[in-house]
Amino acid sequence: MSKVVKFGGSSLANAEQFRKVADIIRADKSRRYVVPSAPGKRFRGDTKVTDMLYECYGIAEEGGDFKESLEKIRARYQEILDGLGMTLSLEQEFAAIEKNFRKKAGRDYAASRGEYLNGIILASYLKYEFIDAAEVIFFADQDGTWDAERTRKVLAERLKSCKNAVIPGFYGSLPDGRVKTFSRGGSDITGSIVAQAAGVDVYENWTDVSGFLIADPRIIKNPKGIEVITYRELRELSYMGATVLHEDAIFPVRQEGIPINIRNTNAPEDEGTWIVGSTCQKSKYVITGIAGKKGFCSVSVEKDMMNSEIGFGRKVLSAFEEQGISFEHMPSGIDTLTVFVHQDEFMDKEQKVVAGIHRMVRPDTIEIESDLALIAVVGRGMKSTRGTAGRIFSALAHSNVNVKMIDQGSSELNIIIGVENADFENAIRAIYDIFVLTAI
Repeated sequence: MSKVVKFGGSSLANAEQFRKVADIIRADKSRRYVVPSAPGKRFRGDTKVTDMLYECYGIAEEGGDFKESLEKIRARYQEILDGLGMTLSLEQEFAAIEKNFRKKAGRDYAASRGEYLNGIILASYLKYEFIDAAEVIFFADQDGTWDAERTRKVLAERLKSCKNAVIPGFYGSLPDGRVKTFSRGGSDITGSIVAQAAGVDVYENWTDVSGFLIADPRIIKNPKGIEVITYRELRELSYMGATVLHEDAIFPVRQEGIPINIRNTNAPEDEGTWIVGSTCQKSKYVITGIAGKKGFCSVSVEKDMMNSEIGFGRKVLSAFEEQGISFEHMPSGIDTLTVFVHQDEFMDKEQKVVAGIHRMVRPDTIEIESDLALIAVVGRGMKSTRGTAGRIFSALAHSNVNVKMIDQGSSELNIIIGVENADFENAIRAIYDIFVLTAI
């Protein structure tokens, strides 16, 4: 048994958290490779080190004096070192950072130093080998396309001769050697890449929550946890706003069939959530999770005999494509077709899209409705349970929520519901109550 373990910023925010992390790693010898994030917030109102680095580099980029700002970052790391009783010096690393900031090495370089420095400290504390992610994780171009083939080859070879190592998350390098970062939260992706290259049995992702919850705790008080979720279910929930794990982190391990275990650094005894490729284990409830987003609008196109007009849907969507707008969902009937898009992308281009639709398909009418929300009800258990959609409609009607749209995929894995923004929270509570509370 071998594992890759990734620890988020809250898990490594200070010396006390470092000790917890070290205890977790040492408690299981199969935890061979460690991927750390930069230090997160130590308390409410604190600033993450990554944000401090962005601010510091911004001053440098404008030609200002950034020494005081950089000194605050140095103090954050020194506080960790002192708290751990370590004599490790980071003077050489900070001298290099100052030099590269003056040379304007780029925002990606600046942001990556949080993980880089945390990686050096953690490797020294654990007495593990430190591997700079820039030497083993590669991007193919400036746009951020990950070079999977080169990364896997180089990283696998490096890990082959290394029993234990710390590889900082969040960044890699471009073909010319410059540092390139993933999007925010990208340490999750690094952990997945390392797990794939090392061919481990489990990828443990440690954070400050005990796995996924069925619904947003800001809406549902003390929602139930999810014990097991499939990659496909996770993908649907992540897309609609569930944010425990960076959604791109599932792909490298999914290819290898490596399960992900979401764990809580502050409650290591909790089993957390297991993310797997497939499972015969039934969900405790009919649904696995509920997630959603506000801020959509719908464009409904009506035309008699629309269904007999070849290419009608393509022509309507081309009007959105011409304006650089992607669509979210497109439910349709015999004579109507509705396109759901992000409202903030659509507003400034509304009339151009409408004109394009008129030009393309000569509709009878076009109706636009704004301030809508989309909610995804996801669960592998829905496929084998009759009446799921009916229960959703009943629960929403009982809560006086007007349904604007309902769309179910052919896989029967998820149902998408459109409601007004004002009904968003009530709709989620109603769905949670009917599937979870009534099942207890």
